[in-house]
Amino acid sequence: MRYFYFILLLAIGFSSNAQEITTFKKYDELEKYLEENKSQPLVINFWATWCAPCIKELPYFEQLHNQNKAVKVITVSLDFEKDFETKLKTFLKKKKYTFITTFLAAKDYNNWISKVDEDWSGSIPATLIINGEKRVFVESDFSNFEELNNHVNKSIIQ
Repeated sequence: MRYFYFILLLAIGFSSNAQEITTFKKYDELEKYLEENKSQPLVINFWATWCAPCIKELPYFEQLHNQNKAVKVITVSLDFEKDFETKLKTFLKKKKYTFITTFLAAKDYNNWISKVDEDWSGSIPATLIINGEKRVFVESDFSNFEELNNHVNKSIIQ
């Protein structure tokens, strides 16, 4: 019986290390979520596990999350729904990122990309910075943390 409780406690401990991922079936749900979280400037990064430049810059967003308390970092995974459990969750568990991660299952890109930014081609990585009514969109990757942090700080100045 003691062995059972030990295994149970061990399983609970391991499962609590998994990052919680909020899933949105439609872009409008994500948009509402972002609106509800605008109490401070938002840095929203669109990415996927199959995107090498996205993976390369994610540590910069983790560092931003940990060091720049003026902003809230939210990542939006655009992974394929079939890869949610096997790739996305596994990747995040391995990396132990602490920023907020969401998953957008809506694949009707042509219906929502222009809502993020009217000039967005749809390529990732892409980052949207929102401060009140001010929106700054970057459709490229950042080469290091300093570049990201400097861009964010300049963007949130009203």
